Amino acid sequence: MKRLVSLSLLGAVLQLLIACQPSRPDGRVVVAARSRIDSVDPAAGFSFGAMQLLSALGDPLYAIDANGKLEPRLATAQPRLSPDRLTAWVPLRQGVRFHDGTRFDAAAMVFSLQRFLAIGKLSYLLGDRIASVRASGPYELELRLRRPFTALPQLLSAVNLTPLSPTAYRDHGKRFLNERFVGTGPYRLTFFNDQQQRLEPFPDYWGPAAANGGIDLVNLSNSTALYGALRSGEVDVLLSTSLEGDQQRSLHRSAAAGELREGVGPALEIGYLTLLTDQPPLKNPLVRRALAHSLDRELISERVSHGLRSPLRQLIPPSLPGSLPEAWPAFDPQKARALFRQAGYCNGQRLSLPLTFRSNIPADKLFALTWQGQLQRDLADCVRLEISGMESTTAYRQLGDGAFASILLEWMGDYPDADNYLIPLLSCDKGEGNRCIKGASAASGSFWTRPGLEADLRRSESLEGAERLALLRGLQRETAASSPYIPVWLVAPRAWAQTSLRLPVFDGSGRVVFSLLQKGTGR
Repeated sequence: MKRLVSLSLLGAVLQLLIACQPSRPDGRVVVAARSRIDSVDPAAGFSFGAMQLLSALGDPLYAIDANGKLEPRLATAQPRLSPDRLTAWVPLRQGVRFHDGTRFDAAAMVFSLQRFLAIGKLSYLLGDRIASVRASGPYELELRLRRPFTALPQLLSAVNLTPLSPTAYRDHGKRFLNERFVGTGPYRLTFFNDQQQRLEPFPDYWGPAAANGGIDLVNLSNSTALYGALRSGEVDVLLSTSLEGDQQRSLHRSAAAGELREGVGPALEIGYLTLLTDQPPLKNPLVRRALAHSLDRELISERVSHGLRSPLRQLIPPSLPGSLPEAWPAFDPQKARALFRQAGYCNGQRLSLPLTFRSNIPADKLFALTWQGQLQRDLADCVRLEISGMESTTAYRQLGDGAFASILLEWMGDYPDADNYLIPLLSCDKGEGNRCIKGASAASGSFWTRPGLEADLRRSESLEGAERLALLRGLQRETAASSPYIPVWLVAPRAWAQTSLRLPVFDGSGRVVFSLLQKGTGR
């Protein structure tokens, strides 16, 4: 009965979506996802759903293609650097128009970047690295850097930094424009609310025209309803975001049988455990290392995701330079038992470890139950896992207060670079010994640092080549030895489409390229 009600709800939303337009032209594609988009302002949005939408409506200066290669988009070449690498000049594409007809040029780019610096929720992406921006010519952008920054082009590929029409945003330079977007992308936004958006092809787009007649994007919170809608043909494409594991496996099997098409993007999302290192019992590094050895990732991957989430033993996705595939120790219950004994457990005393999972994320609870059962099987005399659930928004608010002894979280960098995985977890503005008092490490709930770590993290941003790779790998080895975090799995985004559509294609940042969705029988 519950499933029928959910499907009825989705059907009602879809009927409303279709009813809002005079007729549904051939070639339009209905895309569904389990998300909610509260704002279409690049300065306000940061969720996966918002970034997916913005990637179809706007263009970055640079983009990462499906093979991980950086390519200019609104820029025409790589940045030119001054000898001291503190000034960068970016040549810009000419002949580009915003959706309202305003010309794109250096002044428009400066307006957009300064607006993001002023009000962006993720303004630190720019502010920590760029001191000022100005137009050094009609189609040349000048960036003054705070220090040499190797990953500047990757940073400028972040979709949050897509340019906005200075005409349309004239009165919103210091405040968000949540329900309207005017950019340069292949689609323009013609309808928006938190559950549905309508995208129409932009006829004056500077690049290749969209291969479809437009996109109707539906965002709902009910995984079962979305799954049923793809099965019934009510939607053309379904994104895997937060779809329950059993449903993903079912769709994966259907694609293998030729009943659906399955596109797979680059695996850039990591799942990891955060351990509270400044309070007993996890203040003891022996206990943290014992837990790192106690995690049977292969079993967890199979039980939770049926193998769709790969086991992970590092904080940097394997596809990025600087990764170190076996940085964290492998599952070894004998080694874990020896470490627990050194810490005073197993000999009649058992560690009771609280683990919090996000109750609205289906995979989290399955992970908690699986690990609890696995520890009972392998190390029952040493450790007992006490699991409890909490809604994710509430958990995030309490994370920096040290509220959780251990909690399962995930992270996906705003742009694909190794530092964008290490710095958000390890950076520390103020520390005392191995305890971080203020900074990203404290905000992430681990509170771990060591003297000189922040300087090494900043140095890694400015290094190049083999020297940078060696430092990144060394930082991972050092972090693994202390284990304030324990990597669990790696998530690749997926999209399933009806067989009447071509195979969904992802870009190198893990988002479906809407403009390539096309109805047709070819693959």
